[in-house]
Amino acid sequence: MNFSSLNYLTELLFPRLCVICDDKLIEQERWICLHCLHHIPRTNHHLIADNPVAQLFYGRVPIEFATSFFYFSKGSKYQTLLHNLKYKGMKELGEEIGKHFGIDLMRSPEFSSVDVICPVPLHPQKEKKRGYNQSWWIASGIARQMQKELSDDNLKRITATETQTRKTRFERWQNVEGIFELTNPEAFSGKHILLVDDVVTTGSTLEACAHTVLSKTDARVSIATLATA
Repeated sequence: MNFSSLNYLTELLFPRLCVICDDKLIEQERWICLHCLHHIPRTNHHLIADNPVAQLFYGRVPIEFATSFFYFSKGSKYQTLLHNLKYKGMKELGEEIGKHFGIDLMRSPEFSSVDVICPVPLHPQKEKKRGYNQSWWIASGIARQMQKELSDDNLKRITATETQTRKTRFERWQNVEGIFELTNPEAFSGKHILLVDDVVTTGSTLEACAHTVLSKTDARVSIATLATA
């Protein structure tokens, strides 16, 4: 059996399906079909400085810009994308969607000036249990598309925390206060850092990350998340 026949048999027995609609993917599609990709409810916040994601941080931490790639709501088919990425081991999905996010960010003068892409870190124990950090995979896709430096060894989470789910905004802030540190502040000095996470709700985790970077360096900080509720 030659390679093409083996590949055909594999596709027949184990077809690649879109994580959103379960339709069979064609050869050039990865993880998500072109139809679902086209209909992702994008925010276009990267083109609007005074957008709802940026407003989350007003009066809390002095960031440069903030954006999310798309909107999601509970029960929507695009919540499935996040669930598969975060809990079903589909880490490469994060990188693929991150690349598309990166294309949008490159069209924004504000975000195209970023020097370093930095994923929000998980605590080592949690990352070991999950097997990966979904934010790293998103950041990796963005960095690859934008041809920017990816930093995953400077910003560290030094304290394990409880899940943020079902916590109030104040409880979320208490849960993440003082849990991050920079191992090499000079590496971020004078640079524009883009913090990347999967979802923003109250922004408490990202606020804590930004505060850590800004209090230890003369860097500028912007924020990008894959989704916003």
